[in-house]
Amino acid sequence: MQRPASVVKELLDNAIDAGADHITVVLQNAGRTLIQVRDNGCGMSPQDLPLCFLRHATSKLSTVEDLLDIRTLGFRGEAMASIASVSHVTVTTKRFEDESGLEYEIRGGEEAGLRPAASDNGTSVTVRNLFFNVPARRAFLKTDATEFRHILLTFHQAALAWPEIAFDLDADGEIVYRLASSDMESRVAELFGKSYKASLIPLAESTSMVRIRGLLSDPKLAKKTRGEQFLFINRRPFYHRHLNYVIQEIYRDWLGQNEYPFFALYYEVDPEGVDVNVHPTKQEIKFEDERMISTFTRSVVKKALNEHMRVPVWNPADSDMPLSDVSKQDRLRKLFEGDSDSGKQHAYSQDNFRNTRKRVPSDSSLRLYGEGPGSTDTDNRLNTAVSGGGGSHELSPEGDSARRVQGSEGEPWPVRKGRTHLSETRFSQIHNQYIISQTRNGMLIMDQHAAHKRIIYEKVLNEAESGLPSTQQLLFPISINFSASDFSLLKELHPVITRMGFNVQLLSGNSAMILGVPSDIRLDNEQHVLESIMEQYKMMSRSLSLDEKQRVALAIANKAAIPRGKKLTGEEMEALVDKLFACQDPFRDPLGKRTIRSLSVDDLRAMFR
Repeated sequence: MQRPASVVKELLDNAIDAGADHITVVLQNAGRTLIQVRDNGCGMSPQDLPLCFLRHATSKLSTVEDLLDIRTLGFRGEAMASIASVSHVTVTTKRFEDESGLEYEIRGGEEAGLRPAASDNGTSVTVRNLFFNVPARRAFLKTDATEFRHILLTFHQAALAWPEIAFDLDADGEIVYRLASSDMESRVAELFGKSYKASLIPLAESTSMVRIRGLLSDPKLAKKTRGEQFLFINRRPFYHRHLNYVIQEIYRDWLGQNEYPFFALYYEVDPEGVDVNVHPTKQEIKFEDERMISTFTRSVVKKALNEHMRVPVWNPADSDMPLSDVSKQDRLRKLFEGDSDSGKQHAYSQDNFRNTRKRVPSDSSLRLYGEGPGSTDTDNRLNTAVSGGGGSHELSPEGDSARRVQGSEGEPWPVRKGRTHLSETRFSQIHNQYIISQTRNGMLIMDQHAAHKRIIYEKVLNEAESGLPSTQQLLFPISINFSASDFSLLKELHPVITRMGFNVQLLSGNSAMILGVPSDIRLDNEQHVLESIMEQYKMMSRSLSLDEKQRVALAIANKAAIPRGKKLTGEEMEALVDKLFACQDPFRDPLGKRTIRSLSVDDLRAMFR
């Protein structure tokens, strides 16, 4: 028993094995105080009730041959004994044929009593004060919100594996789920949102050794974090690194980097062809023929996804252009346009040659990328103004109004008090990703995305500390329905995001209303913005040692920062440079990656030797 979710899993397994068609889970304080699982299954006899708490005692295996034909979820007889040893357990049970039920109590592994009790048909197991006698284990538990999300994952696995069973989930007096008996598609929509149902891809194929059925998602439902990938073997949830990799590779042509699709695949094989007992918690399994399962999975998933996406098959014989010419054309295209898979705007595209006139940015774009017209520089603002005409760019000479700041790479940065007129400033943009300017000793290159990420990150943190976030209110509030897991995360982050400029009202039924967003975020799809920030937060929670406030600020910065490939005007580039050098650490983004690199004249000369 590692955490409350481990208890919930074992009790759900027992309820399902008991033949229940309606199971209710009740929680308090994410399972620390109370976990109760009620079912309408077969119940237990007066003889079996005390025996179920004995270590290695099980009613699910009758003969030695049953070990090779395991079709139940639990079979080792360790779960109830382990739960009872670290908590206060009360079990109420009644069989259909009995006139009255029984109640049995066991506390910390010690029997407290067996007595008759009024009970409905089935079994109710109540676990209180988990880890009361193991304070070190109790101290190891995470926050209630984190433990609740682990319980939700366990609940989702059971609900997806058995859509014909009705499931209820209540937490701290609130209804989280009321799931009626249904089919797979409806169950997925109830768990993760109605938008899923219209974007699911069903599949079903079989051979003499294995049958695969299940659901894939349209690539547009992909998220930045894992967590909605489900595999089941004979209704038992399991994790398999290679199968997850195989499915992810098939999606690669339709997904961006670090995006993960939803899928729920159900494998049905002879129990003798799989070992479900190779992991202490039965999370991993071993197939008798791993290669066959992998190959069949690849074929089935690829076929279903290609049919859904209507992927055309190109035949060189059907083309008027000789194959050798096609290769030449492709090489020429890549030479002059760059890699088409990068999704960037190419430097040599016709649009770039057409845009020779100066564009005046709108107020909204200036708000996103800089202060805009009319802003003033403080004495501490660093300004890399360059002057000159024609093809020669030279730094303005130092005078009384200038001072030097030593950069991270030893490059002296000239700083002028007051804004330099645009006619005196020369910035260039390379591949719509990098901003370059000439210095007295060489040249400087700025990553526009990393630089803007540093600007927004510091701005959001400073406003959160001061308690004066800048919020732009929406003319029409937006209502969003979340999954239970995401709504739990939103409740956990609500105080933090409020201090950072979000105005979000939490409603009942896993729904919320967006009334305002931080001023740095462009107003277009506020629902997507909030969901993306939450996905970014979940992704960083697993890999970065930042506190909650820093992770939220970084998630906002990742979402609001200028994307690579965005063409900027001279005013926008100048504003970006000004704001970057007003930051406390202008030379690194929030993750420590460089925002600026310098090349001296000697470095450039060495490249051509």
